[in-house]
Amino acid sequence: MAVTTQESTQYANTFTTTPAVVNPASDVHGRVRIAYFIHNQSGAGDATSSVAVAKLPAGKVRLLGMLSHIYVNWTTASATLDAGWDAYTDFDGTAVAADPDGIDNGVDVDTVGMQVLGSALNATGRTKSFESKDGVVIRLTSQDTAIVDDDDIVGIIVYVVD
Repeated sequence: MAVTTQESTQYANTFTTTPAVVNPASDVHGRVRIAYFIHNQSGAGDATSSVAVAKLPAGKVRLLGMLSHIYVNWTTASATLDAGWDAYTDFDGTAVAADPDGIDNGVDVDTVGMQVLGSALNATGRTKSFESKDGVVIRLTSQDTAIVDDDDIVGIIVYVVD
């Protein structure tokens, strides 16, 4: 084995590549924004019921899963939560399919408490880059059990944009 010295793509874009490649603001020097949400379930919802909790703005946006948290008070035993996004339109007009568990898949929430988002995004550092014409709706789904009347979810979605 040998000692290596390497560069990230973003570092190389700015300091090594000729001509330099401009990194998008969602990667370097972007502004962190927070979408706060609170939801109280009105009436019972069968399994696969969902809640749209936030809409990320149009443009190039990076969701930061490790900084995004939700407090879940779904009172049904064996409840699991999926977090993902609705279908949207990419910059070039291409339809991007919904991915209801693209952020989290089957998170055990049968005990009330805080959850960090992004377990399904481990390969990308728990981040997700979106490029959309009209924004992206973030949705939470109770995949296996009903959502009971008066159940609560409260949280923040943290993302980078400029």
